[in-house]
Formats: sequence, C-alpha cells, structure tokens
Amino acid sequence: MPASPVRHWVGDWVGMGQDSTVSVSASGLRAQSLRMRIIAENLANQSSVATTPGGTPYRRRIPTFKAEVDRASGATTVKVGSVATDKSEFQRVYQPGNPAADARGYVLTPNVNGLVEMADMKAAQRSYEANLNAIEAARGMTMRTIDLLK
Repeated sequence: MPASPVRHWVGDWVGMGQDSTVSVSASGLRAQSLRMRIIAENLANQSSVATTPGGTPYRRRIPTFKAEVDRASGATTVKVGSVATDKSEFQRVYQPGNPAADARGYVLTPNVNGLVEMADMKAAQRSYEANLNAIEAARGMTMRTIDLLK
C-alpha cells in the first residue's frame, strides 16, 4: 500500500525541515558559546598589565561571524569569521611604583570595559537561549507530528 500524501509530506518535513532548523540553531549555539567564552576571557584580563616596563597589556578580543549556506540543506548557518583584536587605545594610569610603569610612571591598562563586556555577555546569553528554544520547538513539533500519525 503506497504512503498517503500527508505521510509523505510529513516524512519530508521531519527529515529535511527539522534537520535544517536544528543545524541553523546549532550553529547559533556554537557561535554564541564562542562569543561568551571570549567575553569571559576579556573580563578575566581586564585588570592585567604588561610584565615589562612600558609593555603592552592584554588587548580586548572581538569575535566576528559570517553567514554560510549549508549546501546539503540550503539553510543559512552562522560560522565564526575570525577573532579580531580591538584596536582602541589603552588607558594610562599613573602608578610609578608598578613594575610595568614606563619612564614617566604610567602603566597601560587593557582596553576592556567591564560594563560593555557584561552587556555583550547578556546579549550572547539571550541569543544562546533563543537558539536553544528553537531546537526545543522543532523537537516538540516533530513529536506532535509523530503522535498525529499514530
């Protein structure tokens, strides 16, 4: 007995639609996970200074992302483009006793702003949760579709 048109369509949707939905959301999860890891690194190093007098301290890192088409499903996913360094100026703090101070007593501090990093972290966390919810929704729709076919 041939499969009904509805069962055939549902089989195609479950096979292709869910795979592409999950792959798009999974790529978003990976991207936001990397973003949160880099933000955590920035926060961990926001107070570090150079080890040599007049040396360069930690420089803030920023992930960049790009869209990439998955040839198998035709879905557009997120890929990490690169992790660039922020070229903004370092702050100078007068600390003549610090071993990292230059000849005039100034120490260069990282170009990391904790408030900016925390706002970025919150945005990355919300995006991560949205991708996780999309995967859960796709899973739930698949389960309801399978229940209808029983």
